[in-house]
Amino acid sequence: MANDNGNPELTIDELARRSGMTVRNIRAHQSRGLLPPPEVRGRTGYYGGDHLDRLELIKELQADGFNLELIGKLLESSGGSSSEVLNFTRAVRAPFIDEEPQVVSLTDLGSQLSTNSPALLARAQELGLIKPLGEDRFEIVSPRLMAAGAELVQLGIPLEKAVEVVARVRHDVENSAKTFAKLFIDQVWKPFDDAGRPDERWPDVQESIERLRPLASETVLAMFQVVMDEVAETTYERTIARIRPEGRRRR
Repeated sequence: MANDNGNPELTIDELARRSGMTVRNIRAHQSRGLLPPPEVRGRTGYYGGDHLDRLELIKELQADGFNLELIGKLLESSGGSSSEVLNFTRAVRAPFIDEEPQVVSLTDLGSQLSTNSPALLARAQELGLIKPLGEDRFEIVSPRLMAAGAELVQLGIPLEKAVEVVARVRHDVENSAKTFAKLFIDQVWKPFDDAGRPDERWPDVQESIERLRPLASETVLAMFQVVMDEVAETTYERTIARIRPEGRRRR
């Protein structure tokens, strides 16, 4: 059944069928304030398209790993706008990695790492380089990073040392990532929050997240290249200075 505007008018049983949820879950979402109350006529409550959209949003956010408490806070922050919450969470959770993860068997993973050492595999998992999928299958999160580690091994660097180099780099990069996250919170989110999170500024907040992502990557890469040039030049000069006297003695 639909009203004069074409908006569906659904009983809670019909809403459950259309949304794929149980009546019990729908009532639970209402009690948590996640779902607006129905329009009550007589002794029957009627739900519309907005209720369907809200339930679809809740399911999508739950599938992305959000718990109901956090979903409630997101909805409250956005004034209840399902589209703004969905756009915002998609922008926040959009992957930085611009490459496809690779799924491999345990045997193939051992070949790529040149080892089947449980300790090293556990360390690689701890560093977020691989994710176990069960049935002796693993996801290589960044094939590029894995390939770089393999090249270090080909240069004669022990795998254990290469993995610890990755661990140190991860620590430094994690600090950089936290710096940019704090920048967003302090300079974008807090002013927006202090202003009462006006509806018309939600798109600007989302755009700030989307623009900050590549800027953060480019800044970290550019600064690394600058510092690497400086460190390499100093290191090579010291190395050359140490070997020159030996070279003169050989003549």
